[in-house]
Order: sequence, then C-alpha cells, then structure tokens
Amino acid sequence: MPQFTDILFFGLAGLVLLFGFLTVANPFSRNPVTSAMFLVLTIVSLAGLYVLLHAFFLAAVQVLVYAGAVMVLFLFVIMLLDLKEEEHRRLKSGILAVGSLAVVAFVGILLATLLKAKPAASAVAGRLVEGDTAKLGTLLFENWLLPFEILSVLLLVAMVGVILLTKKDLK
Repeated sequence: MPQFTDILFFGLAGLVLLFGFLTVANPFSRNPVTSAMFLVLTIVSLAGLYVLLHAFFLAAVQVLVYAGAVMVLFLFVIMLLDLKEEEHRRLKSGILAVGSLAVVAFVGILLATLLKAKPAASAVAGRLVEGDTAKLGTLLFENWLLPFEILSVLLLVAMVGVILLTKKDLK
C-alpha cells in the first residue's frame, strides 16, 4: 500500500508536468499572461516537491524568488509589450534553423555531461547536513559558482529572446 508521501509526490509531479505543458502549449488562450500564470503554478508545485525532499530553504527560495520576483519581471515585460492576440511575427526559416541547431547542441552537451557525471550522492555525501543553509551557500558559491553565473546569464538571454520573439515587425 503506498504511503501518503508517495501519493503526494506523484500528485505534485503530475501537476508540475501538466502545468509545464500548459505553460508551453496553452490550449485555453493565446494570451501570454495565461502562460505566465501556468508557470507560476508550475513553480509552486515544484516547491511542494522540494518540501517533500525536506529542502525547505529551496522551497522557500523557489516561491519567493521565482514565483515572486522573476514572474513579476516577466509579467512587466509581457504587459509593457502590450501584445494583442493577432500580432505575432512569422518565423523565418534561417532563424528557425539556427534555433534548432542550438537546441540540438544543448541536448548533446547535456547528454555528454550526464554520461560523464558521477552520482551526486557520492560527490556531496557527508558534506551537507539537512537544512544547513550556511553549508549550502558555501558549497554553491565555492564549488558551483560558474554554473550559477551561467544560469543567471541564461535567464537574461531568455528574457531578451522573449522580447525579440514577441516584438512587432516595424516596417
């Protein structure tokens, strides 16, 4: 018989997948604000998964930083662009080819990294105590500073990409 935490895990994981799908392929509305709200629900469901893993600090940061600050930034960008439903640019084949090449390269790098990676349990075992945010911060900013900064640049590039994709053609 499954335990309550197992049922909760599969329920939250299903919600993360459902809301993530609805963020990208929103069948209800072509309004980008609706997709942003589905992204907020995805983030909150993911925070619930962090709570199940006893990572309360990460759950709080997930909700405060991503659902709070980052989503407010995204909503400001969406609303400042003042998009209408019928005002979408046509994608050019060259841009689509470069984007597809970038996705294939990213997936290749991700797979190569996953194949070469050591299991996380052996790499961090004994160095972190559950709930110790000081050791988490030290580990993050000493050993994982470059990936942390790369992620921040990636978020900036994603925001600029959203602006360029939704920008009206000026002719």
